[in-house]
Amino acid sequence: MRTVRSWFRDTTGGLPRTFWYLWTGTLINRLGSFVLVFLAIYLTQERGFSPTQAGLVLGLWGVGGAVGTTVGGTLTDRWGRRPTLLTAHLGAATMMLALGFARPLWAVATGALLLGMFAEAARPAFGAMMIDVVPEKDRLRAFSLNYWAINLGFACAAVLAGFAAQAGYLLLFVVDAATTVVTALIIFTRVKETRRASAAPARPGAIAPAGALRTIAADRVFLGFVVLNLFGALVFLQHISMLPIAMGDSGLSAATYGSVIALNGVLIVVGQLFVPRLIRGRSRSHVLALASLVMGVGFGLTAFADAAWFYGLTVLIWTLGEMLNSPSNATLIAELSPDRLRGRYQGVFSLSWQIAGAVAPILGGLVRERAGNTELWLGCAAIGALMAVAHLVSGPARERRAAQLRPATQPVTPVTAVRQPAPQAAEAAATAPAEPVAAHTPS
Repeated sequence: MRTVRSWFRDTTGGLPRTFWYLWTGTLINRLGSFVLVFLAIYLTQERGFSPTQAGLVLGLWGVGGAVGTTVGGTLTDRWGRRPTLLTAHLGAATMMLALGFARPLWAVATGALLLGMFAEAARPAFGAMMIDVVPEKDRLRAFSLNYWAINLGFACAAVLAGFAAQAGYLLLFVVDAATTVVTALIIFTRVKETRRASAAPARPGAIAPAGALRTIAADRVFLGFVVLNLFGALVFLQHISMLPIAMGDSGLSAATYGSVIALNGVLIVVGQLFVPRLIRGRSRSHVLALASLVMGVGFGLTAFADAAWFYGLTVLIWTLGEMLNSPSNATLIAELSPDRLRGRYQGVFSLSWQIAGAVAPILGGLVRERAGNTELWLGCAAIGALMAVAHLVSGPARERRAAQLRPATQPVTPVTAVRQPAPQAAEAAATAPAEPVAAHTPS
């Protein structure tokens, strides 16, 4: 019992109150994140749209998200984290209801576009606020706990949504909107603005915010990492768009899909605490390469799945890759973001997820219809293998850039080592999301 108490204290102790308000909002929001999990099934089975039309709607969600993260990143740095979060959540709740009542294809597509824009505008503000309020030595713990909340909520939501859909798909949209409003109320009543408190005095040679886009465009190391994340997201997001359609073709119900995909969140909630011990002291580029390879194998095996247990096995495999990817990915992106451009760097990184959100369902639908289901999933495996090689080649340059951006008071960690928190935190930590807010797209 004493060991459990010590573990709990080391995992949760000493984090700022603002972090816990954000954590609570994340958990509540994720518990109600029904819509995106079942949108492909809703569009094809309930509304009668073709897989290509469903892919188009999901793609427009991604297009809106791309606009949202770009605008949200700029607003985060110029307007502030808190007002950006409030506007994004209230707008998302409104558009969630509008999408639920939309009937013609053009109305559904427009609703998905606007919903994606508002929902994803929160990503840069949330990521920047998390970094603002949590000291660097505690960030791995904080991101780990937040990621744990995301996946706990996602696992519960996937199962609950399967049963809620049987009562009527409109209920999914209403509950999703309600939890988004609750999150906005928590931010409004409990969270203060953090931008000014986090702004460091300008140093000689510091990057000027006015040249943010030029600075990011010239940062080849950072952009290379963003491109690699884009390809990983193209593979990963097939679990939202093409996986439910593939399972439907195998004669499996929406509730079965919900149970199978919930394995992703369950495995992360149960096993993520042990991952830091496995990767401690290892090269981040090697960990990211292995993660890409494992994810590719998991999605590749979907080509041969024909029963619920087989689909569940593939989910467990690519989830292991996701779990290995997350800690190195999240801490690295925080280190590659200059303090004065934190919101915009977070926005550009999130943009890779939104581009993938727009392209993945359309590309997946086209490949599936024209080449076949097997070719789609084997193609995912090939992308995973190529990404593994790319991480091995580009990893050292990323570590050198991260070392250059650290404050002078911090010790410089060797290129081949993973920067570690205190031993207790390392053992207790789970992992941070592959993107600032979450591995899964927020509601």
